[in-house]
Amino acid sequence: MRVLVRRCWGPRSVCGGPGGRPSPQWRALAGLGGSPGGEDGRGVRVREKPPWRVLFFGTDQFAREALRALHAARENKEEELIEKLDVVTVPSPSPKGLPVKQYAVQSHLPVYEWPDVGSGEYDVGVVASFGRLLSEALILKFPYGILNVHPSCLPRWRGPAPIIHTVLHGDTVTGVTIMQIKPKRFDVGPILKQETVPVPPKSTAKELETVLSRLGANMLISVLKNLPESLSKGRQQPTEGVTYAPKISAGTRCIKWEEQTSEQILRLYRAIGTIIPLQTLWMDNTIKLLDLVEVNSSVLADLKLRGERVTPGSVVYHKQSQILLVCCKDGWIGVRSVMLKKTLTATDFYNGYLHPWYQKDSQPQPRQCRFQTLRLPIKKQGKKNCCYATV
Repeated sequence: MRVLVRRCWGPRSVCGGPGGRPSPQWRALAGLGGSPGGEDGRGVRVREKPPWRVLFFGTDQFAREALRALHAARENKEEELIEKLDVVTVPSPSPKGLPVKQYAVQSHLPVYEWPDVGSGEYDVGVVASFGRLLSEALILKFPYGILNVHPSCLPRWRGPAPIIHTVLHGDTVTGVTIMQIKPKRFDVGPILKQETVPVPPKSTAKELETVLSRLGANMLISVLKNLPESLSKGRQQPTEGVTYAPKISAGTRCIKWEEQTSEQILRLYRAIGTIIPLQTLWMDNTIKLLDLVEVNSSVLADLKLRGERVTPGSVVYHKQSQILLVCCKDGWIGVRSVMLKKTLTATDFYNGYLHPWYQKDSQPQPRQCRFQTLRLPIKKQGKKNCCYATV
């Protein structure tokens, strides 16, 4: 079905002057010249203080927390911070819709499906985990522009998957940035507020998302309470320390036993394993590794494996701890459960598949009796992408 985009605001838009030119208020805040405050080109008074009319753009759990905070502020009639709250989200293959849509429907908030952005009048836009570039024409329709709640300390990890890359690269410190959206490029606008937090040791991307979503929601409300002042004090992002957080491709989940260390594989598991299972190859069959753990040195001592040269991908069952031990580039990782045709514990996998290779009369072939790197066709990798959050 073809979706038509309606005109965003009516004839009395507060956002543009004659011929669609930006209002003096927005031009001043955006550093484009003009006098702050007053009226726009059509004589419509621009609000200088709350309550604000907000249009929210978001999709996932991280964005849902920001929307929840905005809705709570709207319901708080004593504070009078938010007067109007509408929501824009993207299409979802799930009948329930994405987390933001689910929350908006439950809270009886108006919901529009991108690229439809409604036809109301708004003071400011808010974006969190939206994953779509917003046009300059759309941005300039808001007197106070559009704010972005981004789960990293910009300019580190610009892009759609900052939390995943924070965990994947072993960062010890992260944070949230409230920034001003600029057209044509992601995550390059001025910083209005930024706070840092330590990354909890061994935390998954999902666990970190929960921490950062709450921090981001509180920071957003703080900025909205002093919006004009926050915008006037915005600072440009540093040119040093820029890194990018692209979407995670399907090929990223395929473990490379000969190339990746045990720490790299465990970080990969914590970064994406709870979203998409890591994969490898077992006797020409794709197998998913569902529950990965660190291996205690005492376990390796039990198996008398120290000092022996073992081929990466080799699999050994440790009966006492009931885990599969898999050799990687520099050591071993543990696997508690896998999925072949169905979900199997390490003990089930050993009894059904691994044990026959270790019977006394068998002569196991090393190339078959180990996990091997699964190489996805280039074409398939290009088609299958997953993005986090902000995760």
